[in-house]
Amino acid sequence: MAKHAFLSNEWLDAVTALQGEYADKVPAPLVKMRLNQVVNGAPFGDGTVKTHLDTTSGKAVIGKGHLDNPEVTVTTDYQTAKTLVVQQDQAAAMQAFMSGKIKVDGDMTKIMMPPPPKNDAQKELDQKIKDLTE
Repeated sequence: MAKHAFLSNEWLDAVTALQGEYADKVPAPLVKMRLNQVVNGAPFGDGTVKTHLDTTSGKAVIGKGHLDNPEVTVTTDYQTAKTLVVQQDQAAAMQAFMSGKIKVDGDMTKIMMPPPPKNDAQKELDQKIKDLTE
């Protein structure tokens, strides 16, 4: 599996393909939301990456760019985003939030719900995402 810089177009394309492969195998999100994310300090492009997460269909769909009318927007730096998304370090997430590295605009309750318990397919998907990330 080729490795790509976290949040690069190639990485997002690879994650989108994996989402399609695992869409019916992973647990459904517990919260329906439309979330935009702004990541600053990326080591490519102009340094800012805009992505979104839409769970309103009952599936977690990550994509490039922003959604219209998001319920919540999360802004953070590149390394914090990578730790949260790839390493899924919840303790680091709380520390980053408390230290101001994560800024939330909108309905914060949407992001405070813990994720659903992971099944084997989710664990496999998580590992594949780690494996394709530089």
